[in-house]
Amino acid sequence: MTALISSFAFLMLQETEGGGGEGGAAAAVGGGLGLFIGLVIAIIYIAAMWKIFVKAGEPGWAAIIPIYNIIVLLKIVGRPLWWIILYIIPLVNFIAHIIVSIDLARKFGKGTGFGLGLAFLGIIFYPILAFGDSTYNAAA
Repeated sequence: MTALISSFAFLMLQETEGGGGEGGAAAAVGGGLGLFIGLVIAIIYIAAMWKIFVKAGEPGWAAIIPIYNIIVLLKIVGRPLWWIILYIIPLVNFIAHIIVSIDLARKFGKGTGFGLGLAFLGIIFYPILAFGDSTYNAAA
């Protein structure tokens, strides 16, 4: 087993020593591209949440405040404040997020399928909800 680890370490050393600077440049470009894509996704998500909060009669800036945005979201969907605890518990937070997403879809006149889209493909469904023609109905 030790020989196998030593052989692997030797091969890794050969990979890192042999190649000049091309690998580092490619990694830098790839890392920069990943950072850019992540930033674009974050901006789209924040803008969509901001618009959804405004449609629901809440302040849009609440979308950018961690933890408080979940509190406002729970208020919008009509769930009690103690549900914030469910977002802290691993695996339970996943189920809570699905339920809140379905509730959010229903508050905007959408069905369960759209709520599942919010839960699993939020980068697509949140902008549709935010910038589409759906309106908030607190009684739904």
